[in-house]
Amino acid sequence: MYMKDIFLIFIGILILIIGVLVGVAFLTLLERKVLGYIQIRKGPNKVGLMGILQPFSDAIKLFTKEQTYPSFSNYLIYYFSPVISFILSLFIWLLVPYFFNMVMFNLGILFFFCCTSLGVYSVMIAGWSSNSNYSLLGGLRAVAQTISYEVSLALIFISAVLLIMDFNLVNFFYYQKYVWFLMIMFPLCLCWFSSMLAETNRTPFDFAEGESELVSGFNIEYSSGGFALIFLAEYSSILFMSLLYVIVYLGGYELNFFFYFKLVMISFLFIWVRGTLPRYRYDKLMYLAWKIYLPISLNFMMLFLGFKIFLL
Repeated sequence: MYMKDIFLIFIGILILIIGVLVGVAFLTLLERKVLGYIQIRKGPNKVGLMGILQPFSDAIKLFTKEQTYPSFSNYLIYYFSPVISFILSLFIWLLVPYFFNMVMFNLGILFFFCCTSLGVYSVMIAGWSSNSNYSLLGGLRAVAQTISYEVSLALIFISAVLLIMDFNLVNFFYYQKYVWFLMIMFPLCLCWFSSMLAETNRTPFDFAEGESELVSGFNIEYSSGGFALIFLAEYSSILFMSLLYVIVYLGGYELNFFFYFKLVMISFLFIWVRGTLPRYRYDKLMYLAWKIYLPISLNFMMLFLGFKIFLL
C-alpha cells in the first residue's frame, strides 16, 4: 500500500510538471499576442490556427540548436546553472495546495522562501561563469534587486501569516470565505504585486537584462537549450507568483473556473505592465525597496500584530 501511495504521488508530480510546462508555453503565446495588439500588430499567427502551435515550434527550434559555450567560461558551472534555475522553479510548484494525492506542506510558506532565495544563486552563478563583463554586471544587478525585494516580500507575507496564524497555504481559503484579504490589506497587496514584478525580473524592473546597456544581461552568452531553460524558469515563476497572489489575496485555492480566471488575469497584468511601462532607473529601484516598501511593510506588520494581540 505504501509503495502504491509513493507511485501515485510520483505520477501526480509528473502530471504537475507537464501541466506547468504547457501553461508556460501558452503564457508566452499570450504575452506575444497581447504585446502585439498593444503595439498595433498581430503577433504570432502563422503556425497552426491563429499561431497556437508557435510555442511548440519555438521549443523544438531552441532544443535542437547547437549548444555553444565561450572558450574562457567556467564550463561545468556555466552549463548547469540554467538547469538548477529551472529545477528550483519547478520545485516551488509542489506547494500548490492540492486536496488529494499530493505532498502537503504545513510549513509551505517557509519552503517558498527557501526556493526563491536559492534562485538568486543560479542567476549570480550564470552571470559570473560566462566570464563576460556584461553578464557579470547583469548578474550582480539581478542579485541586488532580488535580495532587496525579498525583504519586503517576506514582511508583507508575514502580515498575511499573522492574520491566519498558519504557514499552510490551504488555510487562506477558509479565512477568505466572507471577505478577501485584498480588502483587508489593500495598500499591501499593491506593494506585493510590484515586488512580484521585481522578484521575477520583469518590466519595469528588468535590469538584469537591460538590453539598452547590458545587451541581454546575465544570459547574454546562453543560446539554444540553456537560454530556453532560463526562459522557462522565468515564466514558470511568473505563473507561480500569480497563483500565490490569488491564494493570498483573491480568495484562496479552489477548484473552479473562477479561480483559473483570476490566475490568468494576474498573469495578464504582468504582460500589460510590460507593454505599458518604461524601465525604471536603478537607483530609484533601490530607493523604492529600502525607503518606501520596507517601512510600509514593517508598519503594516506591526499593525496586524497589534490587531492580533488586541483581539486575543
